Amino acid sequence: MATRMLARARQEWQQRRFDAVEQSLANVLALAPGEPEAMRMLGMAAQRNGKHAKAVDCFRQVLGVWPDDSDLHVCLGIALFESGEPDAGLRHLRRACELAPGSASAWFNLGEALGREALSQDAIAALRHAVELDSTHVSARLSLARILASVGQIDAAFAGYREVLRRDPGNAEGWFGLSNLNTARFDAADAASLQRALARPGLPPRDFELLSFSFAKALEDQGDHAQAFEVFRGANASRRKRVRWNAAGEHRRVEAIERVFAGHMPAPQDAQLGSEAILIVSIPRSGSTLVEQILASHPLVEGANEIKDMTEVIDAETKRRQSAFPLWVPDATALDWQRLGQEYLARTARWRKTRPRFTDKSLVSWYLVGAAMAMLPAARAVVVRRDPVETCLACFRQCFSERSGFACDLDEMADYCIDFLRLTRFWQNQYPDRVFDLSYETLVAEPEPAIRGLLDFCGLEFDPACLDFHKTARTVQSLPSAAQVRQPMRRDTARSARYGDKLDRLRQRLRDAGVLPES
Repeated sequence: MATRMLARARQEWQQRRFDAVEQSLANVLALAPGEPEAMRMLGMAAQRNGKHAKAVDCFRQVLGVWPDDSDLHVCLGIALFESGEPDAGLRHLRRACELAPGSASAWFNLGEALGREALSQDAIAALRHAVELDSTHVSARLSLARILASVGQIDAAFAGYREVLRRDPGNAEGWFGLSNLNTARFDAADAASLQRALARPGLPPRDFELLSFSFAKALEDQGDHAQAFEVFRGANASRRKRVRWNAAGEHRRVEAIERVFAGHMPAPQDAQLGSEAILIVSIPRSGSTLVEQILASHPLVEGANEIKDMTEVIDAETKRRQSAFPLWVPDATALDWQRLGQEYLARTARWRKTRPRFTDKSLVSWYLVGAAMAMLPAARAVVVRRDPVETCLACFRQCFSERSGFACDLDEMADYCIDFLRLTRFWQNQYPDRVFDLSYETLVAEPEPAIRGLLDFCGLEFDPACLDFHKTARTVQSLPSAAQVRQPMRRDTARSARYGDKLDRLRQRLRDAGVLPES
C-alpha cells in the first residue's frame, strides 16, 4: 500500500499537483513512519507550497539518515533561507559544495544565497566556479551577470548577458537583464531579435512579460515611444492577471494608518534608541537608490539595500497579537515599542559591523514610518519624492516582482502615488524633526546644497565623498539603478514629455487629487 501511494505521489509531482503530493505522502508516512524517500519528497512539496518551516523539518529528519547527501543539504539550505535563517542556510549550502565539489548545481545555489546576503565577491567566485564546471548552466550565467552589475562591473555584466543570448537568442531573463542595465542601448537588430522571440508560440506569461518590457525599451531606444507605450500596456495587462492588488483596500489601509497614528502615542522609554538607523522612504524609481548611494559614500554609513527587517518585525507582532496592523497600535505600550525597536536593531546588527550607521531602503516602509518612529525614537527617515507623472511612468515601464501589483495599471499607479504623497506629508507633519522631505528634482538640479542638507538632517558631517557617490564601491541590489548610480548626477532622466497625450489621463487624475498643479 505504501509503495503504491508513493508511486501516486510521484505521478502527482509530475503533474505539479503539490497539494495532492503532500496528502499522498502523509498517507505513506502514516503507513511507514519516517520513510526517508517519502519524507524528502514531502519536504520538496512543502517547499513548492511555500511551507518553508515544514520543509526544514522534513529535510532535517532525512539528513539524519543520509548525512552526506549533497542534494539534501542544498534543499535544506534553500528552505532555511526562505525561513529567515540565512546563516544556517549558508552552512548547509557550503557543506553541499564540500560533499560534491564537482556539482555545478551546488555551487550555483551557494552563489545565489551569497548574492542575496550581499556577500557579492564570494557569490561571484561561487557562480564563476559553477560556470567552469558546466558552461551550459544558463541560470548560473544569469546570476553571475546580475551580481556583477550589482557591484558596478557593468561591462562584465553586459558581456555575461550577451553570452547567454548568444547561446539562447530568445532567453527572456537575458534580454531583461540587459534592459535593466539601463545604461546600455538596444539597436535595431536587438529590436528585431526581441520581436522574433516574442512571436514564438506558447510563451509562458513571465517570459512574455520580460521580453515585452525589453522590447518596449528597445522601441524607446529607436525613438518609437507610441508603440513602446502599447507594448508596455500589453505586458502590464498580462502581469495584472497574475498579481494580487486591491487598490481600494490599500487606500483604506492608508486611511487607517493616518487615523491611528494621529492619536496619542506613548512617550519613549529610551529617547536615544535607534540613532543608528536612517530609513529611506519612497516609491520605486524615485531616486531612493541614488540617495542611499550618497549616504553610503559617507565613512560612517553602511548601505543595507532593500532589507525586510522592519516589515518582518511588524508582521510578527501583528501575528502575535492576532490583529491587523495598524489596529493593534493603540494597545501598544512604550515597553512594547522598545521591545520591537530592540528586535529590529538586533536583526540589523550585521550592517553595523564596520560602520556605526546604516540605511534601510525597504520600499514598503512608507506605510511604517509611524511604527518606526515609535520603535526607534532617535532614527531618521528621508522621504524621497519625484514628480508624480515621472514616478508613475517609471514604475509602469519597469517589470517588478509579483509584490508590486500597483504598477500594472496607470490608474492604480496614480492611486498608489496619491496615497504615498498623502501619508508621507502626514509623517512630515507628525515628526517634523525626524522626517526629511527630499525632492529628487532638487537633488539633481542642485546636488551640493541638497546633499549638505541631507547629511545635516542625519547628524553627519559633510564629506566630499558624498558628492562623488558614483565612485563608491559597494553592492547595489536594485538592478535598474545599479548602473545609473555608478555615473555622475544626471539631469536628463525625465521621460514623460516623450509620451505626449498617452499620459493625459494620468495627469488629469493626479491634478484631480491635488498632487499635480493645473497646467
